[in-house]
Amino acid sequence: DTIYLCQQRQAWYRDYARSIGDRPHRFVGSVRRNVPVEQVAETIRRALEFDLEARRECSTWTEALRHSIEQADDLGVLVMCSGVVGSNNQRKLDTEEFRGFALVDEYAPLVFINGADAKAGQMFTLAHELAHIWLGESGLSDVTPALKPAQQIEVWCNRVAAEFLVPLEAIQQELPRQEPLAEVPRLARRFKVSSLVILRRILDARRIDRATFEQAYEEELTRLRALAKSSGGDFYLTLGARASKRFARALVVSTLEGQSSFTEAFRLLGLRKMATFRDLGQSLGVRL
Repeated sequence: DTIYLCQQRQAWYRDYARSIGDRPHRFVGSVRRNVPVEQVAETIRRALEFDLEARRECSTWTEALRHSIEQADDLGVLVMCSGVVGSNNQRKLDTEEFRGFALVDEYAPLVFINGADAKAGQMFTLAHELAHIWLGESGLSDVTPALKPAQQIEVWCNRVAAEFLVPLEAIQQELPRQEPLAEVPRLARRFKVSSLVILRRILDARRIDRATFEQAYEEELTRLRALAKSSGGDFYLTLGARASKRFARALVVSTLEGQSSFTEAFRLLGLRKMATFRDLGQSLGVRL
C-alpha cells in the first residue's frame, strides 16, 4: 500500500514537473558501480551542500536528519517519511519488514523512509536510498550497515551510504590506538549516525577483526531493538514530512490554481477536511 501510494504521488509529480517545463534531473543515474565509492559519496555530499562539518554542527540527530532531507528536497528529490500506512495511524510500519525504498525517475526521483525507525537509522536509510537514485536503480531496502546483504546493488549502496556519512579517512583520524569499541557512543554522536554504522566503519578501518565486529554488532543490535520497543518510533510525523514538502507544496498550488481537483489532492495527501488542507498550505508558505 505504501509503495503504491508513493508511485501515485510520483506519477502526479512527474506530470506536474513536465507541465511547468522542468528539465530532467541530471544527477539521476549519473554514476556507475565501477566508480570508487569515495568519489560517489563526495559527489552526493556536494550536491546536497550539507557536508560532514555542517552535520557535526547540528545539536541532535533529528536536526541533522531534517537538514539532510531539506537539502535533498531542494535538489529535487521527493523525500517522504512516515511511520504509518498512508494517513492511517492504526497501521504502523514495521522496520523489520523494510526501512526504506527508492523509486527512480528523472523528473520525480522519490525516496521513502520508514519513520518508525530511530533518527540515526533514518539517516542511513536516506543516504542508502540517495545512492540508489544516483545509480539509477530503484530498490526496496532492508538497509542496515549490513553484515552480508543479498544483492550486489545493496552492498554497493551500503558502502556509499557509510562513506557518505562517515568517511573512512575521518573515522581513522578519530579512532584512538587502543580500545576503539569504547569510542562507539562518542563517534555516533559526533557523526550523527547509529552505533551500528560506527561499528561497521571501525571494521572497514581494520581496527577490529571480523569476529569482534560480528559479536559487537549482534550485542548492539539486540540493545537497540530492546530500546526501540520501549520507546517507540516517531509515527505521527507532520503532513509535510509524510508526503514530501516539495510534492505537497506543488499539489496544493496546483489545486488552488484549478489544475488539480480537491478530490485528487485529498486522496494523495490523505486528507479529509478542508481546514487541514488550508493548514498544510499555510505551513508550506502557500498563499491561500
